[in-house]
Amino acid sequence: MKSTVENLDPARLKLTVEVPYEELKPSLDAAYTSIGSQIQVPGFRRGHVPNRVIDQRVGRASVIQEAVNNKLNDFYREAITESGRVPMAQPEVEVTELPNVTGAQGGQLVFIAEVVVRPEIELPELDSLEVTVDTVDVTDEDVETELESLRARFGSLKAVKRKAKTGDFVTMDLKAVIDGEEVDSASGISYEIGKGNMLKGLDTALRGLKAEESATFTTTLAGGEHEGEEAEVTVTASAVKQRELPEADDDFAQMASEFDTIDELREDLRKQAAQRKAGDQAVAARDALLDILREKVVFDVPEAIVEQETLAHLQAEGKKADDPHADEIRDDITTGVRDQIILDVLAEQTDVNVTQEELIDFLFQTAQQYGMEPGQFMQGAQQAGQIPAFVSEIARNKSLALALRQVSVRDSEGADVDLSEFIGSDQLDAQEIVSEVEHDASPAEADSADASPASAE
Repeated sequence: MKSTVENLDPARLKLTVEVPYEELKPSLDAAYTSIGSQIQVPGFRRGHVPNRVIDQRVGRASVIQEAVNNKLNDFYREAITESGRVPMAQPEVEVTELPNVTGAQGGQLVFIAEVVVRPEIELPELDSLEVTVDTVDVTDEDVETELESLRARFGSLKAVKRKAKTGDFVTMDLKAVIDGEEVDSASGISYEIGKGNMLKGLDTALRGLKAEESATFTTTLAGGEHEGEEAEVTVTASAVKQRELPEADDDFAQMASEFDTIDELREDLRKQAAQRKAGDQAVAARDALLDILREKVVFDVPEAIVEQETLAHLQAEGKKADDPHADEIRDDITTGVRDQIILDVLAEQTDVNVTQEELIDFLFQTAQQYGMEPGQFMQGAQQAGQIPAFVSEIARNKSLALALRQVSVRDSEGADVDLSEFIGSDQLDAQEIVSEVEHDASPAEADSADASPASAE
């Protein structure tokens, strides 16, 4: 097989592949055998029909088409591998020449494949990079915050008749109206005033309400079919409850921990706070390293991939290409694709390997996040062909942890920071230093093994 490569632009490749008859012949022989086993010709046993008779009965063109369809992907993969480039999408394939359809057996297969490929980028030397993180400084306030959180776990809720205030829990019903038409509603929701993790303006509307009282406010809907639209929301409080916390004394320490005194518990909480802040350092170092790579590695993200993913995102939400939020979505996708390209290259340079155990753990955790039974989720992911994408995601996460071992990490006071507890000392014990993983299918997840052409027509 002979292939020539033409760079149409930094992110698009044109492959011209020539396959001589001799290399295609095994596939042609297999096609003759397959077709011969399916047809019945008088005077011949099924499966023993000569090739020339098959040519007469079904046509050599049909045999060639089956042979080409069965091998085209393999020839493409071989050509793209020889090119040294990594495809990011399915190629556009045009077959320009086929073996002889009539006359003597011979000729060749020639096809052209145009494909979006990963831009070639060069990462900076990791040992030349330095990231700075905050120092680990545990204050008495941090300890009290940990203690309050522990007390809250053992607290109870008591209904009150007074007006609701910050910190209270309200059981409420919500109704959203746009242009006089109800577009959404929810009942029996429990919410802690002051959390600020629902609708903007909800906390203000709830403060001062008593049970069975209502308030209406204008806000932007945060989800559903009318996400991003302005609506009039009516909230009705069906119950107002305050949290009663146990006293922070020795009795509480004995109930909530293995310690006998509140002082011993506080000391342990101080250690926990220090451990948590050390973990925050690792995450901050990860984020800082990625920011440095973003700054130092400049390249154009393949526009075709961005447009493809933007359209898919809009369609999944039932929106059109001219949606007012399309530009914002496109910007987010561009950033995401850029990060994936950088991390894919980083994973290759740090020789990341993903173990079966890591993949199973990832699938199990993802299933939990979606509220699905792990076995069902794993089966669905396999059937949908998502496993290579998940492996790539794990590899990207690990690449940052491994890269951090080569980077100088210092705190804001200039002291060296030891992150080995979190990033390990070798690849086998590396822990992922990641924030919440995005599971939507992404363009860079089209690995070279899966970016194959469609069958020839």
